[in-house]
Order: sequence, then structure tokens, then C-alpha cells
Amino acid sequence: MTTKTRLFSFVFSLTLGLVTLLLPFDSTAQSTTKGASGLPIPRFVSLKAKRVNMRVGPGQNYRVSWLYTRAGIPMEIVQEYDNWRRVRDLDGTEGWVFHSLLSGERSAVAAPWMRTKVEASHINVYKKATQNSTISAKLEPGVVTKIEQCTGDWCEIRVENIQGWVSQSELWGAYPGEAFK
Repeated sequence: MTTKTRLFSFVFSLTLGLVTLLLPFDSTAQSTTKGASGLPIPRFVSLKAKRVNMRVGPGQNYRVSWLYTRAGIPMEIVQEYDNWRRVRDLDGTEGWVFHSLLSGERSAVAAPWMRTKVEASHINVYKKATQNSTISAKLEPGVVTKIEQCTGDWCEIRVENIQGWVSQSELWGAYPGEAFK
């Protein structure tokens, strides 16, 4: 290994270590903190605009890493910096989005982890928040829904002309046990 290569390796390792220190905490941990906005982190939001650039850093001078072309997609905010929000999508992709492109309106994706299964599975939508209730519809995995409210076990969802209750564990867009109206 040449001196130049060793020096590059050292500088790269040092830089990577510093960047790691600056990255947000693991949002899979159950704790929440307050961000610069005063709102809890992590938290779920949705995309407000039909075209949203996700950037590699918190500013317009950073390159665009991803372009979302649909409003209503749920995102998880994992960090805040000034007017920028570091978000994570359901596939785990992370990047920075300007705060005005996000909405507090809640949405979810129906069981995205079931999209790749060979056998066709569906998510039951019930008339009431109980499995003993009548099934009013079935959703395919990956369908984006609006969330009206969650009880901690069930979420009332709406998608086009379908409205009803889905088990909270079958949605990506609400934390386990989270209740809100």
C-alpha cells in the first residue's frame, strides 16, 4: 500500500467516522425527542406535492438523489435541520426534503412487506375496528391510503371510495401502539 493510498484511507475513515457521528439516531428505537420544529422525532408525515426532490443533504445545493412523483406517500421524519427534514420512505431510502413539501396529513401503505410474496395476499378492511366485523373490502399490498385515525390497534383508512378499519400492524405509516385522531 503506498503512502498516498494509506493517507487517503485514513482521511476517508476519519471523515466517515465524523459523518457517522452527525447522522441521526436509529429511529427504530422506541424513544422520541423534539426536533427544531418542536415536534417529535421520529414521526410520520406525507408528501404534500406531486413532485418532490429528495436530496443528499439539507439544502438546494445538494444533489437530488430521488424524485417522488406522487402526493400522499408516507414518510418518516428522522431528523430536522433548519427548514429541512431528513426523511425515510418505506423502502428505507433516506434523504432531505424541504419542510413545505411535507404535510402533517397521515397516510400509510398497506403491508408493503407482502408485495414480493408469490401467493396473493390481501389486507382486510373491516366496517368496525374488530375482526368480528364485516369485511367491507380487501386491499392489495402496497396500496397507499389516507389515515383518518388510529386507536393503537386499528386505523381507520380511506382510499378512493373505500373507508373502513385495518389492523394497525398491517400498515406502514403508523407506529405500533400509536393513537391519534
